[in-house]
Amino acid sequence: MTSRATRGRWATAVGAAVALLLAGCGDDGGSGSSDDPIVVGISLPLTGDFSEPGKGVQRGYEAWAKITNDKGGLLGRQVELKILDDQSNADRVVADYEQLIGKDNVDIVVGPFSTRLVVPAARVAEEYGMLFVEPAGAAKEVFAQGFKNLFYAAPAVADDHYNHLAEYLLALPPGQRPTTVAYAAMDDPFAQGTAYGLKAKLEAGGVRTVVDEVYPPNTTDFGTIAAKIAASRADMVVGGSQYQDGVNLIVALQQLNYQPKLAAFSTAPTSPEFAAAIGNKTEGILAPTGYTQKAPYPSNVEFVQKYTAQFGSPPEEDEANAYTTGQVVAAAVSAVGCAEQGECQQKLVDWIRGNKVETVVGPLTWDATGKPQGAHMIQQWVGGQIQIVLPTDAKEVDIVYPKPAW
Repeated sequence: MTSRATRGRWATAVGAAVALLLAGCGDDGGSGSSDDPIVVGISLPLTGDFSEPGKGVQRGYEAWAKITNDKGGLLGRQVELKILDDQSNADRVVADYEQLIGKDNVDIVVGPFSTRLVVPAARVAEEYGMLFVEPAGAAKEVFAQGFKNLFYAAPAVADDHYNHLAEYLLALPPGQRPTTVAYAAMDDPFAQGTAYGLKAKLEAGGVRTVVDEVYPPNTTDFGTIAAKIAASRADMVVGGSQYQDGVNLIVALQQLNYQPKLAAFSTAPTSPEFAAAIGNKTEGILAPTGYTQKAPYPSNVEFVQKYTAQFGSPPEEDEANAYTTGQVVAAAVSAVGCAEQGECQQKLVDWIRGNKVETVVGPLTWDATGKPQGAHMIQQWVGGQIQIVLPTDAKEVDIVYPKPAW
């Protein structure tokens, strides 16, 4: 039985031969007939544990394809999305990308949601020599694999999401900064990465950890964890969360009347359903974000307007990261002038590695591992809405510290 790497080399050789044949026939320089769409293959968790953000990523990709096609497509060709459901399963995502690249012969592949799915998917793409831009693999393990073709389409990796908050807290006078912190994180590389990235920085600055709990992704009862946090009387609580677990933990803490000076949770507070889910007791809750609908970047103004017209509500961060992924791919395809399997893929990789791309989340550049060179903004619920408070040059309102009681 041949390995995926062997099949990848075979597919690359066949793709190159087909490209040369097309070039000889005088179509359009080997990048496919102008009547053929550029097919983009994607596996997404549309069912299973990650289905809610997975569907958001799907909408972001669909908005990118529509806006691109309404402008004439890429290289004069329409963009066609081929989306498979990996059911939030790592084995399934491998099979999906094997099918998309080896059997369906898509031109481009882009990434799924969740580090748990991005790593195995990226491994398949790498073995086939395919460019792999992804919207949601932010944990440090993604960039420790030695991938040469991967790029994360967001401002910062998980460990750096809270950089601006750490800098703010450690710059406070000793009598004002928090001295103790309680951490609770889902057993998930992204969720733990956000919480523990902040933990490492605060501990280095002398802030003591008094609770450190990790819970399974399917946890629904947070009574025990909340009781440990409340009993610690920690000045600050940090949740490394997705959506529902973040909501459930906050509600459990509220029921115990635990009142921290600061509360920070990844992902959950930025969701449109968050306020109602925790009884509208949001004031002062913090969250990192790589995206805001209010960002003045020209492509973001267009994205918000056209996405809202297409789906009936404005985009959130998951949608924006998927759209950004499409923007990065489109910039490379337009610059290089091709979008097929074979030698074109390395040209696309080389172009992205050496260039800056303007996106809805701002200008992006990457290091040799595919890690973006930036930091997330910090949002806080102030006056009944979530607003940017850090960094100072991007803030909409001043940070509220200590937070009001919830």
